[in-house]
Amino acid sequence: MIYLDYNATTPLDPRVLEAMVPWFGEKFGNAASRPHRFGAEARDAVEAARAQAASLIGADPEEIVWTSGATESDNLALKGVAAAATERKHLVSVVTEHRAVLDPLDRLERSGCTVTVLGVGRDGLVDLDRLARAVTDRTLLVSVMHANNETGVLQPLDRIGKICRDRGALFHTDATQSCGKEPIDVDAAGVDLLSASAHKFCGPKGAGILFVRKRGPRVRCDPIVHGGGHERGFRSGTLNVPGIVGFGAAAALCRERRDEEQAGIRGLRDRLESGLLALGGVEVNGDRARRLSTTTSLAFDRVDADRLMKALPDLAMSSSAACTSARMQPSYVLGAMGLGEDRIAGSLRLSIGRFTTAADVDAAIEAIGREVRRQRG
Repeated sequence: MIYLDYNATTPLDPRVLEAMVPWFGEKFGNAASRPHRFGAEARDAVEAARAQAASLIGADPEEIVWTSGATESDNLALKGVAAAATERKHLVSVVTEHRAVLDPLDRLERSGCTVTVLGVGRDGLVDLDRLARAVTDRTLLVSVMHANNETGVLQPLDRIGKICRDRGALFHTDATQSCGKEPIDVDAAGVDLLSASAHKFCGPKGAGILFVRKRGPRVRCDPIVHGGGHERGFRSGTLNVPGIVGFGAAAALCRERRDEEQAGIRGLRDRLESGLLALGGVEVNGDRARRLSTTTSLAFDRVDADRLMKALPDLAMSSSAACTSARMQPSYVLGAMGLGEDRIAGSLRLSIGRFTTAADVDAAIEAIGREVRRQRG
């Protein structure tokens, strides 16, 4: 079995698991329990992980709110900021966002907010001039994901952040795919809220963060889960200590080795891409320069991607976003980029990561090439 679906989820790093294991057994305390040793021990572990998570994005530990993952973080950012606002009720986003952003925006629009959703070019990038025109003195928040989950295309956070700053709007980014892989400095980029999940960078599922800026400006965000006032009132509920410890351990590993690791992954991605482009009748979807090192989205002429995947069950890959694949609908991301139905139907997302090898890449090229040639007759 060869795993080429890192954008859906990543293998848990054994070193992360090792850090988590004690918190499933003898270290079982509730981080909110006071004043006994079991609670204090858990609380100390949570705060150490909070510092590790903050360090990954250039934030202050007090700006990190623990959640169950980026979907919850996105909902808290959008709904919480909208609920706390007294005047501005206009939100701006992009059509290629994850459903964890688009669906909450639909809800907010039905509850009285005004929502502007911008298109993208064939390269998958938002037009910054159009974005600047869309953001007015009535705009509360702009939400633009850093890296697209299907194409890997990277939006320019710093330039979007400046547009938002100039107009007094808050800037939220869903950094689920880029956190741990790309350098992120929330201050330099002007980001006010940021969502991320541990399981996208070799950490555990069920552990996420929302960065909420506390100064310059201080972000007002009402909770969407009530019942105890945990996490400084942002998010009630008993903390998932093993998952949080895992998030911290995964973040620390990424921070220590990110640049070297991503350079190696990029080399493997390029090797995979070059091998498949050599088949002919294959094109890259989205901007080839501004994208994640882990990701390639390829359109195969005269090939049905779903049939290809079924023919190669030992290759784990995706024809669209994992969260929407059960709906059996064409990729709305590729459709928004102006791709035709045939090209969308022939598109594969291949995403690699820390544990991908050159042998995996070469075997995937051979297997996919064989099936492509078979379909083309």
